[in-house]
Amino acid sequence: MERRRVVITGMGAVTPLGLTAAESWRAVRAGECGIGPITQFDPAGMKVRLAAEVRGFEAEAYIPRPEAKRMGRFTQFAVAAARQALADAGFTPEEGELGRCGVMVSSGIGGLSITEEEHDRGLARGWDRVSPFFIPSGICNMAAGQVAIASGFRGMCTCPVAACTGGTYAVGDAFHAIRDGYAEACLCGGTESAVTPLAVGGFTSMRALTQTEDPSRASIPFDRERSGFVLGEGAAILLLEELEHARRRGAKIYAELAGCGAACDAYHMTAPRPDASGGAAAMKMALEDAGVPAEAVGYINAHGTSTHLNDAMETAAVKTVFGPHARRLAMSSTKSMTGHMLGAAGAVEAMFTALSLRDGFLPATIHYQTPDEECDLDVVPNQGRAADLEYAMSNSLGFGGHNGSILLKRWED
Repeated sequence: MERRRVVITGMGAVTPLGLTAAESWRAVRAGECGIGPITQFDPAGMKVRLAAEVRGFEAEAYIPRPEAKRMGRFTQFAVAAARQALADAGFTPEEGELGRCGVMVSSGIGGLSITEEEHDRGLARGWDRVSPFFIPSGICNMAAGQVAIASGFRGMCTCPVAACTGGTYAVGDAFHAIRDGYAEACLCGGTESAVTPLAVGGFTSMRALTQTEDPSRASIPFDRERSGFVLGEGAAILLLEELEHARRRGAKIYAELAGCGAACDAYHMTAPRPDASGGAAAMKMALEDAGVPAEAVGYINAHGTSTHLNDAMETAAVKTVFGPHARRLAMSSTKSMTGHMLGAAGAVEAMFTALSLRDGFLPATIHYQTPDEECDLDVVPNQGRAADLEYAMSNSLGFGGHNGSILLKRWED
């Protein structure tokens, strides 16, 4: 089967750093931090008080108010980001065969806040009095469904649910669908909004979240003093197109997708396999999928959650795959700025990786202070810098042992 070339022609994002892709990237380049006190509920009496929230978002700027009221916040983020991506790409329904335009949008948790609210309502008023929109607004796949409705895309519409790797899987699925001839264009990415009492409490009781109240020492990937991740929220949606389809439209191109890989640890619900073989397998597969040698990669946007096991195992996996070249490439974590956006993380980080290639810029791992001998690669500490990049990789490593890697190439016409 012919392998067609796939490019990114549009981006949209709603993140703790900005309400568009451009705003979010400017903040990343400046090394800004999107972490602060929780405002979506009162965390008094709870051990965790910080999150990376989206601030100032008004759904009605993108969605008619009656429709927005029937969507969960995670769906609102996705629809807003998808509309941005289409506008950014200058893509109109007339320019695509809509039956060959797909939607792949992940969410790890979906409308958890809706479940919490409707559970309280059912207890207070009776279970037959919960909202008729409870199920259709809260299920994980509704973000993908609403993006399809908003865009008119009538091809394959899916929601990969793979915890923290879901956004990466969504981009990878869209890449393969276009490359292998099943679609001409896809809106793909991830979305999440789970800054809720139940989610924060659940992650806290499993000791996954940091309990520090200092935003500058909360999300500190690869730092020896790291103590857990910071829960984030937001969305990123990319428009992928087959290269000739994009050229016929005269579309601008951000970057080319070269390969992707996926592998499962098949080991533990939350902990990575001790030999880091699952993450290594996904990275190796992405390189083989692209037919690119490891030495060609200059930058990795790491999963880098700021948990002890993840950061150490990801470092070990990179050393396994890249060998001596691991010492020459850069590997930073933008979660130091955005927190961990769960099902949206891989999509946001794929977007940042594409922009790193376009601009020749390595994002920093901010607030880095104390080196860890288990995480001894170049993590671009504290200050981003210019770099001549041809290939870059984005990694995601999720609960359940899900591992995903995407390889991107700098666009050169």
